[in-house]
Amino acid sequence: MKKRIVIALGGNALGSTPEEQLQLVKNTAKSIVDLVEKGNKVIVTHGNGPQVGMINLAMEVSHEEIDSPEMPFAECGAMSQGYIGYHLQQSIQRELVRRKINRDCLTVVTQVEVDKNDPAFKNPTKPIGKFYTKEEALKIEKEKGYIMKEDAGRGYRRVVASPKPIKIVEINTIKHLLDKGNIIIACGGGGIPVVKERGGYRGVDAVIDKDRTSSRLACSLQADIFLVLTAVDEVSINYNEEDEQKIREMTIKEAKEFIKDKEFAEGSMLPKVEACIDFASYTKKGYAMITSLKKAASALEGKTGTIIRK
Repeated sequence: MKKRIVIALGGNALGSTPEEQLQLVKNTAKSIVDLVEKGNKVIVTHGNGPQVGMINLAMEVSHEEIDSPEMPFAECGAMSQGYIGYHLQQSIQRELVRRKINRDCLTVVTQVEVDKNDPAFKNPTKPIGKFYTKEEALKIEKEKGYIMKEDAGRGYRRVVASPKPIKIVEINTIKHLLDKGNIIIACGGGGIPVVKERGGYRGVDAVIDKDRTSSRLACSLQADIFLVLTAVDEVSINYNEEDEQKIREMTIKEAKEFIKDKEFAEGSMLPKVEACIDFASYTKKGYAMITSLKKAASALEGKTGTIIRK
């Protein structure tokens, strides 16, 4: 049966440089087109944490060294949506041609409304950009006034606010394009965060969690499946311990109990499970699933993956 599927791509599906990304998205495209080939309507979202941070840093260096115009953070987010979407479009289009599938693929540069009074603006937590040593991070804090935090034992990164998504501004356009049979790439990096003002919207310095926005998108589109792709085939409890246990299916109640027991790492599996809970709580007919990119098709056939439902 043909489904409407929202796919949230994890960072492992993208690269840290344009060259690396072009290579990685070739495999990403194959997995996406596998689902398209079965007749499903597919919409793709993606992260942009490393990319938007690097764009922002490059713009700052350019401003300092050659006096180019300052570039607001929201505009850097729009740039990351454009170039990541471009790479995904190219790879998906090539795979469609290779399989002789007549479908169009396009990127919607997407704004997402947030609350200007969201408490997240007073407690930045979202890592962006490259990793630094502790000494480098302290120097950056002193020189630029950024907030730097240690990230999962891998080093220090700049953090910005991560407000909750309220509304996807271009949702009607996305619905129309999807209904016409197009493959859509939207809400990249969680969307460009904007606050509502009289007469329109204004961009703000923040990164919305990609999985939360993807869940909001799946709800707005009344998707059948919200598919979160990450580095593992299935969600585990007691992760990386001797008694690690893989979970094939859990109810919303069970997932919340696991969260209460701190089974899922913050900034890693936790936001993915929380986003799946949000969708599962909303949907009447669908379900959420977490699995790896390479196992996406087999997961939808019930062979692997972790399902979260009512």
